[in-house]
Amino acid sequence: MTLGQVFLPDPCRLKLEAFEANFGPAIEPNPKAWHYMQVLVLMAAAIEEVPWLPSNLAPGNQSGPSEFLLLGFSGFHHQQLVLFTFFLVMYTMALVGNLSIVTTIWLDPRLQSPMYFFLGNLSLIDACFTSVTMPKLLSTLLTGDTSISFCGCFCQMFFFDLLGVNEAFLLTIMAYDRYVAICVPLRYTALVSQRICAVLVATSCSASVLHSLLHTVTISHLSYCGRQHIHHFFCDATALLKISCSDTSASELVIFIEGSLLVMGPFLFILSSYVAILTVILKIHSAEGRKKAFSTCSSHLIVVTLFYGTVIFIYIRPSSSYSDNYDKIVSVMYSVVTPMLNPFIYSLRNTEVKEALRKVILEKMFSQRRRVMDMIEMSKYSKGFINV
Repeated sequence: MTLGQVFLPDPCRLKLEAFEANFGPAIEPNPKAWHYMQVLVLMAAAIEEVPWLPSNLAPGNQSGPSEFLLLGFSGFHHQQLVLFTFFLVMYTMALVGNLSIVTTIWLDPRLQSPMYFFLGNLSLIDACFTSVTMPKLLSTLLTGDTSISFCGCFCQMFFFDLLGVNEAFLLTIMAYDRYVAICVPLRYTALVSQRICAVLVATSCSASVLHSLLHTVTISHLSYCGRQHIHHFFCDATALLKISCSDTSASELVIFIEGSLLVMGPFLFILSSYVAILTVILKIHSAEGRKKAFSTCSSHLIVVTLFYGTVIFIYIRPSSSYSDNYDKIVSVMYSVVTPMLNPFIYSLRNTEVKEALRKVILEKMFSQRRRVMDMIEMSKYSKGFINV
């Protein structure tokens, strides 16, 4: 019996039967791959039957817009190529920088501590965070196609909110790690154990998913009455609320209260942690000890200032003060510029990360040179063998 025979809805069964007919012979030899592919097909088919799915997302339902138009930077007609180059360079630097830190922490045994575990997670989130918005923006600037499907728009919003809130939580966890390391160092191994680190990261991910679901479901159920023009370069919650023809006051209130708690709660925790840390540091008699303690926290403090400064400016304010142009500029700051700067802030101000990065780069260059030399030697040997 196949999975299709245990599902009663016709759409699911028909889609699976079509999949089996077209791809079955090629995938069936690998049982695990065959099983997973069947599950994926059934999940895709079952989405049509999900009761809470907004009517706009249901296939064949044209009561609302089937797509949106991201106006973004479309007003700069003659600077599209310049903007494309500018954002491409920043996106590339953000990806290379963050993934380099993730790789370095993964490979270097000296960096297997809670502080670097959290830093690796932060770098991975930053790489994903900027990848939610940048590919679509680059595509729009290069091709001029500003359209994004209704489903694609809310998927983008879901992942943007998820990763943004997850970063806020992770910065809070890193502040807790610094607080314990400086204020109660003798209990560090007990309060920041491997198990506690895993629980903290898993909890932040779960809370981020719930937050993103609340935002996405709330806004996707609003009516848009054919209004398609989003005055932003990605599907931002505030931009979507502005083009809805429904009464958005209740949605705005829920999002404002919940968003304020999720943003200001962690921010106040970080602030109180650094007040306690500063109090302890000022009591250190040795100038060298104070300098070392400050250097441990300075990178994190700069990143927190960059992240929360822009986020609070965008979201924690009345809707009447929204300005499309200012919002776009500030959104570029926290969606691209901050993820691009974070690796440089941490690597330049952290000797261990700097040394580990240098070691990984040198080893990579040496192995590449060694590979080239081996290929040259093999080429010489083959030529000599042929001549003989």
